[in-house]
Amino acid sequence: MAYSHRTVLLEPAIDALLSPAFGRRSAEPEQAPPLDGVYVDGTFGRGGHSRLLLSRLAPGARLLVFDKDPAAIAEAQALRAADGRVEVVHEGFADLAAQLDRLGIDRVDGVLLDLGVSSPQIDEAERGFSFMRDGPLDMRMDTSRGQTAAQWLAEADQEQIKEVIADYGEERFAFQIAKAIVARRQSRPLRTTGELAELVAGAVRTREKGQHPATRTFQAVRIHINEELAQLAHALPAALTRLRAGGRLAVISFHSLEDRMVKQCFAAAAHPGRDRARLPIPERDMPQPYVTLLGRVQADAAEVADNVRARSAVLRVAERTAVPLSLDEASGFVRLPGRPVSPRGSRRAAR
Repeated sequence: MAYSHRTVLLEPAIDALLSPAFGRRSAEPEQAPPLDGVYVDGTFGRGGHSRLLLSRLAPGARLLVFDKDPAAIAEAQALRAADGRVEVVHEGFADLAAQLDRLGIDRVDGVLLDLGVSSPQIDEAERGFSFMRDGPLDMRMDTSRGQTAAQWLAEADQEQIKEVIADYGEERFAFQIAKAIVARRQSRPLRTTGELAELVAGAVRTREKGQHPATRTFQAVRIHINEELAQLAHALPAALTRLRAGGRLAVISFHSLEDRMVKQCFAAAAHPGRDRARLPIPERDMPQPYVTLLGRVQADAAEVADNVRARSAVLRVAERTAVPLSLDEASGFVRLPGRPVSPRGSRRAAR
């Protein structure tokens, strides 16, 4: 079954960035007047969020759109030609701080990160994201650079493959899958999504009802090839430190690993003194919150019925306070398995 592209949590995400009433008790929702300022769409995709955001921004506002996908960048350039408020950046959101510096921007008013794979990426067999469509085993968000999934699976050792599938796919049959992949490549390499899906299905003997046996493996390999969690780990502190007081960071995640990172980061920034709560420290000497948590939103039944890909989406929103925050401090709020994140805010540092 083919899906047309539908932007997930469209209205809630833009309300999260702009509406004064979002996340606060109010007699009735406020519609914010057109706003000036600088905003960032860290994952342009096909531009659904960006277009709605532009419709609510003032003529003097500025919108920076990031994406690694050349097809998304082509779409963004077309929008730029029609609306001079748009600035297009062909990089992932992990390069947020470096790109803001390049453009001479010190502070921004809002940052949106939609961490999902777009429908066109999933539906185009040649991109290699889906086990439902046989195509080259690629999985790169940016097809102009980097190692493909086929290349990595041909070179990585069994332990590396097992760790990726276990850590990023939370797959309990990771050992069996990794062993099957290494055994298969002794005779012939894995080249297509169909071949990988068939191999995994043979190694996984049981699976949750309604889930394809290869679901978790494809998720894990995609995350690894695109360094998705490492990039998120650099983007979150960069965004928090570049937001002005009152600026908002809104993040839409689609699986538990991403959502856990966002949740833990926001909680640590909102309650920086939590680990000292039982110490005899005067309230005035306790660290003050760096953000205010504005809530968590999931797609309602109507949206899920219209777009099944919205069912796992979670939007979390935080608003910066005026308390100064360094990149070193913010990096301490985010953790990859077993270690804190380096404060270097670039895609290369995440490797």
